[in-house]
Amino acid sequence: MKDWKEKGMQGVFFLAACASVLAVALICIFLFANGIPAMSEIGIFDFLLGEEWRPSNNIYGILPMIMGSIYVTAGAIVIGVPVGIFTSVFMAHYCPKKIYPFLKSATELLAGIPSVVYGFFGLVVIVPMIRNYTAAQGIGGNGQTMLTASIILGIMILPTIIGVTESAMRSVPDQYYEGSLALGATKERTIFRIVIPAAKSGVIAGIVLGIGRAIGETMAVIMVAGNQPRMPQGILEGVRTMTTNIVMEMGYAADLHREALIATAVVLFVFILIINACVSLLNRRSEHD
Repeated sequence: MKDWKEKGMQGVFFLAACASVLAVALICIFLFANGIPAMSEIGIFDFLLGEEWRPSNNIYGILPMIMGSIYVTAGAIVIGVPVGIFTSVFMAHYCPKKIYPFLKSATELLAGIPSVVYGFFGLVVIVPMIRNYTAAQGIGGNGQTMLTASIILGIMILPTIIGVTESAMRSVPDQYYEGSLALGATKERTIFRIVIPAAKSGVIAGIVLGIGRAIGETMAVIMVAGNQPRMPQGILEGVRTMTTNIVMEMGYAADLHREALIATAVVLFVFILIINACVSLLNRRSEHD
């Protein structure tokens, strides 16, 4: 009877795994089946490298959205990575045991906050701050800029980076840390010269996962980025990302316009695949090391 139960559970788990694979396969088929013909009709180079997005004139160039996604994500990494790594160092080596549970819970709570709440926070707090700053500098603008979106995304990727980086640092053998201190190195030098390099695969994996979270974010960005379909002009100008472009226009799009938006989703999907492949390579490298 016990063997039959084990075989039955193995079958259930196998079906669950097959369902997950099937779901991914169906998404791929849907995206590529509807997106590739649109790219062919528009012209793949005109689509990927075109700098104008005018659906009313059948002009579909997504380079501004691609660059907007890259710039906003890069800004989020510049803001979020140092804060995330330093927070992980504090939690792993400096945090008193009494406050560690509260700090750990707070960082985990960041991951559970809905993105629309982040967007609303950015809209009522960060946007006025940027608007007042640009007004004081005589630049003008409404505060919905690339910088605003980068700040919000930098906050949103913190729990991912902190969680993965702290786990990687705690997995480093204690002999590394103790041996460095025994040789006369300071605690700070030991952490930044021994522990973090030993955990570099996990640290990089956390950063790459943060990139995946940032580049795929929609709701928070759509509320604070300005959503202007043009080539990015600067960090204090509005920008539109690929995800916001899809969400804003899919509701009324039809024919080639709709297919062009699906083709945009194909490009975004390829970005995510590349990021996941990087994580897999880093994990394999970590296992070999």
